[in-house]
Amino acid sequence: MLLEPAEVDRLRTALVQANFTSSGIAKRLGPDATAAAGRHDYRLALRATDSGDPLDTLIRVFVCGQSEPEQRLAEALYPLSVHVARAAGLIIGDQAGVDLEPYGDWWVLADLPAQPGRQLPADHVLGVGGASTTLAGATIRKPVGTALDLGTGCGVQALHLSQQADSVTATDVSPRALSFAATTAALNGVQWELLHGDLLEPVRGRRFDLVVSNPPFVVGPGFATHTYRDSGRAGDGVCAELAAAAPTLLTEGGTLQFLANWVHIDGEDWEDRVAGWFAGSGLDVWAIQRETQDPLDYVRLWLADASEKHDPHRAAQWLDWFSEHRITAVGFGLITARNSGATDPTVVCEDLRQQVEPPLGLRVAEWFERRDWLRDNDLLQARYRLAEGLQLRQEATMGEEGWAVDRQLLAMPNGLRWVEDIDPLILALVSGCTGTLPLRDQLSLLAAAHEVPAEDLEKGLLPVIDHLVERGILVPCGP
Repeated sequence: MLLEPAEVDRLRTALVQANFTSSGIAKRLGPDATAAAGRHDYRLALRATDSGDPLDTLIRVFVCGQSEPEQRLAEALYPLSVHVARAAGLIIGDQAGVDLEPYGDWWVLADLPAQPGRQLPADHVLGVGGASTTLAGATIRKPVGTALDLGTGCGVQALHLSQQADSVTATDVSPRALSFAATTAALNGVQWELLHGDLLEPVRGRRFDLVVSNPPFVVGPGFATHTYRDSGRAGDGVCAELAAAAPTLLTEGGTLQFLANWVHIDGEDWEDRVAGWFAGSGLDVWAIQRETQDPLDYVRLWLADASEKHDPHRAAQWLDWFSEHRITAVGFGLITARNSGATDPTVVCEDLRQQVEPPLGLRVAEWFERRDWLRDNDLLQARYRLAEGLQLRQEATMGEEGWAVDRQLLAMPNGLRWVEDIDPLILALVSGCTGTLPLRDQLSLLAAAHEVPAEDLEKGLLPVIDHLVERGILVPCGP
């Protein structure tokens, strides 16, 4: 840890006394200054914190990155001495030496974020960021016995796991990250098993009910300059490695969720690539692609991420590697794999680009529940109703005889907010889903109305029903 246990207790006392919490800061600053500070514009925050009391001082130092006089630092950190804070690196001179961030009901300690002109060191430890909050929001929040945070960094995911798991194990290849994670855990009064080692090595042979990971997934030739982003594996190898380990890492019913990058190779489907990582695993998988970037933008993003100086040779080397391997883009998304024990596991890889109703973790859990239902039930025997709020949207063109409908779509305003193209036959079927008739009877009526054999209609529409149930557009409401 950065501090001895007694000193951690003193730091916690200082933070609580000053009300240096998310809610305390928001109340002191007000909505406008809070919103501006979130965009790294601290002008309003500095104007709102000139009283010199401990909360103002802590905000100015740890939120706004300002220098403060010795006496104010001493009063704000009491009963932790400024001398001890400096010795631990919490304070450097009269400024913050670490990122001490109130995060929900917790505090998180990490290295100071990147600043223009200051390149991050190789062992930099990230604080709360976009990727960590994305994974936290996407994690299924159900009680579990054992949980594992692979590549914990400063401990953000482990904090969340502490609320749902009886025991939490966290690993990292970086001793510096584990030091920050240990301090974060102690400051928040939680206990984790912290293990040092590369990826799965520290827990080899062990199984967990829930595994989460924000791995160093950056795609490249395999060079490693920063431990928080570079695994040392070429391409998307680190994500493929996690996927391959899932069957031996999960308990029966256990779930693995991780953020991933994967390559798009010219002439190949990314869905086939990711699905191939789980071939023969026996796991149910849902891989969702949230965005893609072309190689040039991708390289620029990650070189700028660490505030690295412009290095045209390295950028060219990276881009040449993409070209040599026919990589046209890199996808970013979330992979969830579950050890359901099914003899016919489901593997679905698809784009999910739209904004979804948060939290995403609840939507992921609902998706797996729907897949379980589809596996265990006879579609023809079930009755269905429409998802709440489901909308029918029509696109039409004005012609000589008036408006002609060109396209019809079913749109979900809630949940995953899917929009599905449908034809008149599917619309007629869906419109009859009032929860009163079994699907077999609905199809019989529809077949009679269109003068086609019921068996042919069943064969053609059952895959559509399966798809609409998986999407959550049709909701089973009993046999």
